Amino acid sequence: MLGRIFTVGGYTLLSRVTGFARDIMLAAILGAGPVADAFFVALRLPNHFRAIFAEGAFNAAFVPAYAHVHGERGEASARLFADRIFTLLFASQVILLVAAMAFMPQAMSILAPGFTEDVAQRKLAIELTRITFPYLLLITLVTLYGGMLNVMHRFASAAAAPIFLNLAMMMTLALAAFFPSAGHAAAWGVLISGFLQFFLLAGDLSRHGGLPRFAPLKLDEDVRGFFRALGPATLGSMGTQVALFADTIIATFLPAGALSALYYADRLNQLPIGVIGIAIGTVLLPEMSRRLSADDHAGAMAAQRRAFDFTLLFSVPFVAAFLTVADPIMRAMFARGAFSKADAATAGATLAAYAVGLIPFVMIRSAVATFYARKDTATPVKAALTGVAVNVALKIALVSSLAQVGLALATAVGAWVNLLLVLFFAVRRGFLVLDRALLRSFGTFAVCGILVAVALWLTSHFAWVWFAPMQIFRDELILLLLIAVGIFVYAFSILTLFGRGWIFALRRV
Repeated sequence: MLGRIFTVGGYTLLSRVTGFARDIMLAAILGAGPVADAFFVALRLPNHFRAIFAEGAFNAAFVPAYAHVHGERGEASARLFADRIFTLLFASQVILLVAAMAFMPQAMSILAPGFTEDVAQRKLAIELTRITFPYLLLITLVTLYGGMLNVMHRFASAAAAPIFLNLAMMMTLALAAFFPSAGHAAAWGVLISGFLQFFLLAGDLSRHGGLPRFAPLKLDEDVRGFFRALGPATLGSMGTQVALFADTIIATFLPAGALSALYYADRLNQLPIGVIGIAIGTVLLPEMSRRLSADDHAGAMAAQRRAFDFTLLFSVPFVAAFLTVADPIMRAMFARGAFSKADAATAGATLAAYAVGLIPFVMIRSAVATFYARKDTATPVKAALTGVAVNVALKIALVSSLAQVGLALATAVGAWVNLLLVLFFAVRRGFLVLDRALLRSFGTFAVCGILVAVALWLTSHFAWVWFAPMQIFRDELILLLLIAVGIFVYAFSILTLFGRGWIFALRRV
């Protein structure tokens, strides 16, 4: 399992690195003004639907079902099941695409109502969203192909696919002078990347098992079981996306730049979520499904507990950094061109608010895997919807005083509610045991995080004095120093408090 986690995590890390290069170009060219806000609405809308129907609900329902059919009745039955799901998925996405294209102005009035007062910005947002929305159809098929490949223990191409999004957007942004606006260039980059990702996954799957084909629709027991799992999974994914939709809707009423601050803060926050949380969750779900199909419940529980250790090991230093030195990070990453230092400070405060919920953000995929692997997609919905209710209520309460920082903080609190409820349900059902060893591990990670946070805060405080005379590359050198100090202190803390034996045991997974 460790090798597969590093495969997914490695490609995801490469995706995030190229994503930062893309965002540096976006910040320098688009800045944080009205055009940037219009583009980020155009990017968010298909991504919200993708997260609900594709990567979120679909994976949770399809991967365990496909693994079960493949393991119980062989490749031919699994292929027929995949063909039927592909047919239904393709038809539903075409209907959604046609409806979105036809009713985009009405949808924009609902999803970005703050743009109604600025006719030009509203028109631009509609134009850009019509360019980006077909990306949803392509990426949904990519998700299906990736799920099939993951059951075959082939993770590389699905993990590498998002790199094409970054490369395509960088290419079109470099040619922005040939488009009506930089926002149009970025939007076309999103659509082009959808085709590139589709061809990558389709090529890999065609070489290792064959692509799904259109098949006559038949609601046999396997398909009905898939839909029984898909319904609750969709509600759970929709709950999280409703909260993000609320961010988009509310932020359109805030001063220009609020949506951009949320975007850039979320991009940095997504680094550990994607590289760690999603990578581990992606590998853990088929692993637990396989073990449970073989009636190895103890092995499934052990795999999940190891996943928790991996998740915390790699995410704790990010929490410490984002909470204590968010502003230097933002200045070094994005404060150039049209993106000012004031914009960086605003985005840094938003990042610190997101970081309050970073632990549940990265752990939730591993936590819900124990339910999804048992084809129970209903129980996580209860936790997700409760977290969303808390999230939205806090957004309304905090936005007037804290603006987009309040939106991010509400998202973080809602994530904690979601995770704690999932863990509570798992313990009550006997799927997870919170014994002394696990609780001691959690506490030790907390101590390591505090030590790193203190070291980073002190280093940042003195670094501003040390590098004050520098006129260029000051922010970048401060960030490099913070990274070096953080790595040293965290590695020393882990070795001291956990010991080498714990690390070697982790490597043997």
